[in-house]
Amino acid sequence: MEEEGTTGDVDSLPRGAFRCRLCHVTVANKPSLDDHLRGKKHQRLENLRSIRQSQELRSIFVSGFQKGTTAMELSTYFETYGKVINVVMDKDKGVYAIVELQDEEILQKVLAEPQHSLGGQKLRVKPREKKDFRYTPPKKQGSARREQLSPEKLAQSICQVDDVDAQMALMVQLFEFSESEQRLRDLLVKLFQEVFSEFFPESVILPFGSSVNGFSVSGCDLDLFLDLEKTKNFQASAKAADKPLAEEQEAMEMESRSEDSILSDIDLVTATVPEILDLVATVLQKCVPGVHHVQVVSTARRPVVKFCHKESSLRGDISINNKLALCNTRFLQFCTEADERVRPLVYAVRYWAKQQGLAGNLFGGGPLLNNYALTLLVFFFLQTCSPSVLPTVARLKDLTDDGELTVVDGWDCTFPKDPASLQPSGNPESCCCLLAEFFRIFECYNFAGGVISLREGRSLPLSDFLLSDAGQKFKVGPINLQDPFELSHNVAANVNEKTALRLQRSCQDAAKYCRSLQYQRKSSKGKTWGLVRLFQPGSPQTAERLIIFLPLIPATPSLGFHPELHPSRDLPQLLFQRTCTGIAFVLQDVLKCGCSEKPQGFGDDWESLSSDPEEEPLETKTEQLSVGSKRSLGVEDAMLGSPPAKKSRLEFSLTDVESVTWSCTVWHHVWLGRRRVRRQFSTEADPKTSTDPLELEGKVSEAISQQEGETRPVDPLFGFTVCASIREGGSGEHDLQVSLNFIPNPEQGAVFQDFFHFLQGFLPRMVEQYLITKPSDLHTSQDKSSLEDGI
Repeated sequence: MEEEGTTGDVDSLPRGAFRCRLCHVTVANKPSLDDHLRGKKHQRLENLRSIRQSQELRSIFVSGFQKGTTAMELSTYFETYGKVINVVMDKDKGVYAIVELQDEEILQKVLAEPQHSLGGQKLRVKPREKKDFRYTPPKKQGSARREQLSPEKLAQSICQVDDVDAQMALMVQLFEFSESEQRLRDLLVKLFQEVFSEFFPESVILPFGSSVNGFSVSGCDLDLFLDLEKTKNFQASAKAADKPLAEEQEAMEMESRSEDSILSDIDLVTATVPEILDLVATVLQKCVPGVHHVQVVSTARRPVVKFCHKESSLRGDISINNKLALCNTRFLQFCTEADERVRPLVYAVRYWAKQQGLAGNLFGGGPLLNNYALTLLVFFFLQTCSPSVLPTVARLKDLTDDGELTVVDGWDCTFPKDPASLQPSGNPESCCCLLAEFFRIFECYNFAGGVISLREGRSLPLSDFLLSDAGQKFKVGPINLQDPFELSHNVAANVNEKTALRLQRSCQDAAKYCRSLQYQRKSSKGKTWGLVRLFQPGSPQTAERLIIFLPLIPATPSLGFHPELHPSRDLPQLLFQRTCTGIAFVLQDVLKCGCSEKPQGFGDDWESLSSDPEEEPLETKTEQLSVGSKRSLGVEDAMLGSPPAKKSRLEFSLTDVESVTWSCTVWHHVWLGRRRVRRQFSTEADPKTSTDPLELEGKVSEAISQQEGETRPVDPLFGFTVCASIREGGSGEHDLQVSLNFIPNPEQGAVFQDFFHFLQGFLPRMVEQYLITKPSDLHTSQDKSSLEDGI
């Protein structure tokens, strides 16, 4: 009987084995199958399936109600037909619900009604869809942490939507907490609250930062604030010596509560911050289940105790003197609720900065922008655009009712509690346009010349700012971004000049790209478009520059230059040609890249190398002369004659050469593991014979290529174009440089970055070695005959 009732769940396998499709279990024979069918797991799943099927038979699918409708409202409506057991809402989008009724008789009453309406909205009601029961093994808590979204998966997802606004909205959904991750964090906060209440009576654990400020990113740290104010009052009252008789019993109860508390060993009022943090670390280490890697960081600007939750791999920290962070968190929440465009803009700018290597919350600090600084930059832009999207902090204070002044650590932190008190913004621009305008504003912004103030909504002059009380402790730097409440704090004080320059250059490249059709319109050719190209490191709009110093003096015969043949006026061009020959030699013969020279004039405007009809700017392009060139080759000039004959890689004419451009392909990871391979060649070489460094490096590249495969792969790893031009270095005519502009092929910027960083040290060294060791081939027969004739 039992077997007959379960034959639909069992499949016969070869050699007498069986598989239970309900439990996903395979057994070797019939007796083992009988044991499994009688087992707890199979019986439990059978019972669960029966319950699910029964629920489906008496449940309805409801849609069409207003967004924001609660489960209670739906339950109240359908209870007019009979008892409602449960209502499950679609929490992701809030567009449908499953209503479980008591029995099928009530369901038939509901379906017999020709029309349902709630809150003036016509409801669509139909029987719940019947689905096959599938057993999903229970997941551990650690799985609640969503897998990190790779750039490739993000690009694939956001390329499918129709416009940039939809891309930005999808980004928010992909990055923010899932329901399970949010539930995990809530449970951890409750766990911490229960444990710390035992050791610090009346204390409160409050989350702040990305977990609750509206800009959550899956996997971000859990920032917690341990509020001990009430605990200090409790301890003081428990230790009071003289009390009225009426209070003695209450005092005894308090003392009995604190006998087993950690408070019996320390006075919170007089204890230092490091001492209290040590106690917090002890509680975390010994008393909170699943917490490990506890570490006190007392040297931070706000000392914290860092920890890691073992099961979920969630990292976090606890601070005890950071009330301003709670205020900043509420302020960020307020701004996200004030305008729906705030969140998509912040998510897009944060991710863009991360992909360009401008931002990151590094342990122990670093010269990069943190997420809070980037968020404030977006807020400042939204305050200053016309019309403004967000009001200034000073304006928010004026909108606050009298008597609601909020002061935290001596700073005025007053702003309304309800964003509904604000007037809607008069700015109708889409997120797409606002993002492009953000880059346009900051591409030429004078970050170092003033202090960005969100309180005033303008840049304050440094001279005026330093005269104020808040300016006495303000740390001036390449980027000055004032905290909206703690006015003496520069949020970007850790940023160095190099990062500030890169930020401005990246904004320039982004602003240029945002003016193109490829940003604003979905590609009809299936190419990457919109935010995808904007987020790519080293995208076609971001050309990396590698400078090689070109020594003009001395030019010695050892380098192949003879004063009799080469007058001083010709030396710059000769040195440039010689260096270009060395560059081509290193790329092709040493690094084994595919390298072909493009006709002269092609690289004069190196930005046009990545041209695409879909990338053309909407505004009229103005021709610009490249640095060090005399003039660009015009279209008319190019059409007058046939293209020049293709030169060999090592040949250059003695005519004036303004720039040289190569198209290159890389087939193997020749920049990886070079030290190990080089060491092997060095140990095998004869110590008595000297080895040519260029020859040795060529052998290293060849060995790495052979390790990856005997034959060349069908497709290269990536391709790039490099344009070399001569320019002044800044110290006059005797300080000349060769400027190399590298442009990776589209969609290959990430892997190119590793190769480019390797080239920064390798290429200049190898070109210098080439100039020293290789003979010059710049002499033509005409030069030699001229020398013989005494000219």
